[in-house]
Amino acid sequence: MRSSKSLLLNFFLFVFFINLIEFRVEGGAFVGTYGINYGRIADNIPSPDKVVLLLKQAKIRNVRIYDADHTVLEAFSGTGLDLVIGLPNGFLKEMSSNSDHAFTWVKDNVQSFLPKTRIRGIAIGNEVLGGGDSELSGALLGAAKNVYNALKKMNLEETVQITTAHSQAVFADSYPPSSCVFKENVVQFMKPLLEFFHQIGSPFCLNAYPFLAYTYNPKEIDINYALFKPTEGIYDPKTDLHYDNMLDAQIDAAYMALQNAGFKKMEVMITETGWASKGDSDEPAATPENARTYNYNLRKRLAKKKGTPLRPKMVLKAYIFALFNENSKPGKSSETHFGLFKPDGTISYDIGFNSLKSDATKSLISSSKAARYYAALVIFVSIVLLMI
Repeated sequence: MRSSKSLLLNFFLFVFFINLIEFRVEGGAFVGTYGINYGRIADNIPSPDKVVLLLKQAKIRNVRIYDADHTVLEAFSGTGLDLVIGLPNGFLKEMSSNSDHAFTWVKDNVQSFLPKTRIRGIAIGNEVLGGGDSELSGALLGAAKNVYNALKKMNLEETVQITTAHSQAVFADSYPPSSCVFKENVVQFMKPLLEFFHQIGSPFCLNAYPFLAYTYNPKEIDINYALFKPTEGIYDPKTDLHYDNMLDAQIDAAYMALQNAGFKKMEVMITETGWASKGDSDEPAATPENARTYNYNLRKRLAKKKGTPLRPKMVLKAYIFALFNENSKPGKSSETHFGLFKPDGTISYDIGFNSLKSDATKSLISSSKAARYYAALVIFVSIVLLMI
């Protein structure tokens, strides 16, 4: 009898620790190759808890937000979704000049939510360099260092990665890719930032939009090249490389700029890319069909887990812009029509995801409850057997 109890106890302990190990090894700032930007400049999108259900149904684990809204952080608690939060541009000067404020911000918005909310990164500002604000550009590195040092004091520097996203405006020229360098007025800020990111192991984050490149130069760019469709592509004589799509060329241009700046081994990660499904009269390429084509082909390209012509072994990772159409964004009509989903949770167009349905919601809730009950049962039975 005692032997049977011992075997049963060992079985339950084995199951419990296997589950514990599986939970512990799922680390890292980005799992797989596909992620999404969860922008919230809208007054009609679903609540954060429903967004969680939508993301889990779509099996999208990597998520970026542009702030550290506590309602969102609480909704993501216990979900297993990996989150990158944002330190908005308006905070950079304060965080750069006051390390105590940076420490408090990290404590209130990161440490207090870990480990239940899987915060895996902090984006320090967004598209700061190349924007023309030299004072803000000058504050970027100081803010990044103070936030990183705050993480280090809390022993979180290995858990939470520091990054910042750049637009194409930081480059002097990106065609052909081999000619790409950083702009002269950007280098003074970019070089020390890259040195710091190299020291802490952070990637170079790029917001790349073939949609915008084509919109600004429709006569010079083949739309098939921008949409991952069959095309002659371009040839770069300096590197002897051929490109059959614009996104790969934009990424390799960034790799060349990094190489020319002395950071050949730094990874380039795409933090924003997408295609608008509707736009103004001067944005004729913003159609549902083109948006579907770009995002569908991009998803297939990322699923191949391959690199670019210049860096074939550096697997490309990308966050898609965006989860929802955001009806309160300023600017052109296209700005409000980048979403893969409409505000009611239905798909904007079909790229393989399903609309959020009430039965799917019930299923996700019940499966989540079942997982919790199972874990509780394993622990309970183990304790009882130990007491016998």
